[in-house]
Amino acid sequence: MNRSLVLHDWVVASIAMIVGIAAALLLRLVLTWLGKHARRTRWSGDDIIVDALRTIAPWAAVLAGTAVAASALPLTARVAGIVNHTLTALFVLIVTFTAARVVAGLVQSLAQSRTGVAGSATIFVNITRVVVVAMGVLVALETVGISIAPLLTALGVGGLAVALALQDTLANLFAGVHILASKTVQPGDCIRLSTGEEGYVVDINWRNTVVRNLSNNLVIIPNGRLARTNMTNYARPEAELTVLVQVGVGYDSDLEHVERVTLEVIDGVMADIAGAVPGHEAAIRFHTFADSRINFTVILGVGEFSDQYRIKHEFIKRLHRRYREEGISIPAPARTVSLQRDPAEPPVPTPTPTPVPMPPVPYQREAPPSPLPGRSGKRS
Repeated sequence: MNRSLVLHDWVVASIAMIVGIAAALLLRLVLTWLGKHARRTRWSGDDIIVDALRTIAPWAAVLAGTAVAASALPLTARVAGIVNHTLTALFVLIVTFTAARVVAGLVQSLAQSRTGVAGSATIFVNITRVVVVAMGVLVALETVGISIAPLLTALGVGGLAVALALQDTLANLFAGVHILASKTVQPGDCIRLSTGEEGYVVDINWRNTVVRNLSNNLVIIPNGRLARTNMTNYARPEAELTVLVQVGVGYDSDLEHVERVTLEVIDGVMADIAGAVPGHEAAIRFHTFADSRINFTVILGVGEFSDQYRIKHEFIKRLHRRYREEGISIPAPARTVSLQRDPAEPPVPTPTPTPVPMPPVPYQREAPPSPLPGRSGKRS
């Protein structure tokens, strides 16, 4: 425009800004009220969407008021174009970050619903967030008039150098994606590596896997190493597992009585102890005639890996007490060594010790008697 600013222009622009700010505050209050109702639902996706809208809607109202105020002012074509491009780019960035927040939240919610644990596979969340933000930034650059074709070309050429410099990092990234995609390990699973590390998987991110062991310490394992090593997953195909306890009784024990008493103890442990499997069928199997006892294996059922220690603890205590009541002995390993001489062999004569002559004592001269005290050695 070529005309100068008048009071009416300032009044219209101010009203537009005030209306935009008021609309932002009203939208904030409405979305806060909706957020309280969304928390009462079982689906967590509505919480994520409402929380994201609570961020974008007020800013969108403020940008709309600013755009109306700018259009009411007599700006030149160049200044008006700069203002419009700037407001559009800001709106695109706000929408981009909000969309990234929503999509990342939905991915995390989906991961939690699939694994059933509080932990999440943040590798998918981070990849999704980076992709959405990158696309939004490119759109914002195109909006303000910056060509993105040379930028994409430079990124393609530089990507090769970055890939060569970050071989280990990219290997861990793709190993983590492969682990999650193949469902070999999921957050919440209890695993044990061939190198001895064991615990519950807390998170799988873009570089490593976080495992919390039974001592409540975190073990950080690179994804590439986790993908290459031999591993036992105690949560697949199901969390319930069987635990073997080795027991032995004396040879004088009645095995039928031993089996009956042991099965009663197993049933009691399975019914009373938390973490046991009540429907587990009790079973024992005799398998070895050992040196001092007959060994057998007791098969217990536990709900998950960490429950086995409590179940073993209670079972051993109850079984030992019940065996003492029933008179069943649990002998300790013992070995008797007997040495016998063959009677056909002549006795070995015992050598007679030869006396050793004592060396002669060297001659010693007696010392003269010492004078008595109080007397002189001279006679008067």
